[in-house]
Amino acid sequence: MDPIRRVAMISLHTSPLDQPGTGDAGGMNVYVIELSRRLAARGIEVDVFTRATSSAADPVVPAFDGVTVRHVHAGPFEGLTKGELPGQLCAFAREVLRAEAAQPEGHYDVVHSHYWLSGQVGALARDRWGVPLVHSMHTMAKVKNEALALGDTPEPLARIIGEEQVVEAADMLVANTDLEAKQLINLYDAEPARVEVVHPGVDLDVFRPHDKAVVRRELGLPAEAAVLMFAGRIQPLKAPDVLLRAVAELLDRDPALRSRLVVPIVGGPSGTGLEHPESLAQLASDLRLEDVVRFVPPVAQDELARWCSAATLVAVPSYNESFGLVAVEAQATGTPVVAAAVGGLTTAVRDGHSGLLVDGHDPGAWAEALRRVVVDDALRVRLEAGALQQARQFSWDRTAERVLAVYGQAQVDLKEAV
Repeated sequence: MDPIRRVAMISLHTSPLDQPGTGDAGGMNVYVIELSRRLAARGIEVDVFTRATSSAADPVVPAFDGVTVRHVHAGPFEGLTKGELPGQLCAFAREVLRAEAAQPEGHYDVVHSHYWLSGQVGALARDRWGVPLVHSMHTMAKVKNEALALGDTPEPLARIIGEEQVVEAADMLVANTDLEAKQLINLYDAEPARVEVVHPGVDLDVFRPHDKAVVRRELGLPAEAAVLMFAGRIQPLKAPDVLLRAVAELLDRDPALRSRLVVPIVGGPSGTGLEHPESLAQLASDLRLEDVVRFVPPVAQDELARWCSAATLVAVPSYNESFGLVAVEAQATGTPVVAAAVGGLTTAVRDGHSGLLVDGHDPGAWAEALRRVVVDDALRVRLEAGALQQARQFSWDRTAERVLAVYGQAQVDLKEAV
């Protein structure tokens, strides 16, 4: 295969420079920037194309050595929802092609697109530049629509058709887990030979254990508190309401626990959660949990690591996750995870070893899982040790090596097709 010198990374709907935990910024943002950094460390130049959402954003931002974020003007800077972005695909694609046209021929060796909107642009660039397209879905409409959260909105047919087109166009598809690979094959008719499983990673230099007593003091948490934490975007898909309902059930069963219970909700409204940004706070009030719930705005990765270290457990009650980076990040700090047994969370969390997996979203079942970790000291200590072991299986360097191999395979397949 030819050496990979430059990669065009396309992340249309959200910038890797955005703060994860609010708006459309989440695990995909972390994935794009961490993968780009590791590729750059191997001498590969990476240009990340993303839609500009502010007139104050510089058109070209050097993010790290070898990684450049290019803010593409396509549509108004503010006010567009993700559902309105398909109308800006042509404008975005035109600017991406124009940026490449200003370079010598053969500037990029591969296009790697993230999420279906980016895949539509990536398919056009692939045909224009004559280089392979590698695509990462991150989430899939058909999967999401099969397990909709209460109050969530089904993904539209236009997205489903768009995803099917991207799957057909891509030379290689990167799946986060074996389950996602099966979903691509069974739901989207992807050719098995064009699907490769590559697990995301975790930055073990950032997400590492901190002294629990110290970080609790610094964060204003009682030293002996039972800290049940949620971290992520506040939207029906992520199901923070399930945690609150489970906490209410837990306190009904054991009222004495209230005096030492703290439930931090770290994140901001996103997706359909933007329609009613106050709804989770209202639910906490309706459930009479105002004294135990703390709403914390989205925080940077190093600060998130401190919150995870301070927690007794991190709850991930999502209705679907292609992987669930926050679960691995929490485990890397030595904190057990109680997660829904859905999607990639069944890979990220090892049930009974690094955390507990809960079937379904029944508050009673969740309350019991939370109670076990809180009251059973021997179980909690065992899960804390297992959490560290589980997190060590995931490495961004290993992810980058595997993705590079996928790029090479995509090159070979494209040449053979020609």
